[in-house]
Amino acid sequence: MPPPGGFDAIKYKRNLPLRGPSGIVILGGVTALCAYGFYRVGKGNLEKRELQREKVWSRIHLVPLLLAEGDRDAYRRQQAALEREKEIMKDVPGWEAGKSVYNNPKYRSGEWVVVL
Repeated sequence: MPPPGGFDAIKYKRNLPLRGPSGIVILGGVTALCAYGFYRVGKGNLEKRELQREKVWSRIHLVPLLLAEGDRDAYRRQQAALEREKEIMKDVPGWEAGKSVYNNPKYRSGEWVVVL
């Protein structure tokens, strides 16, 4: 016969322990991590934009210096070419160093102008 009070209940359900954080905690953590990442990207974009603006302004301020340097270089090259021409053509009678070799008065040195 059965014991007094009956038999114990049969345990048929799985008894799994809770492991790790819940889904809402994981979702909150991922959301916080993404928000922090977007914050850092925004700060990086602001800094990159400021560096780009600084580079543009530094180039703008360097233009007169670079133009002056180019002018000095062009003048130095022109004078050197004139001296070479004088040295090469010193034995040619009637040769004037630096004078245009074109007889057309419409020709202008350094310009690409077509006059009809």
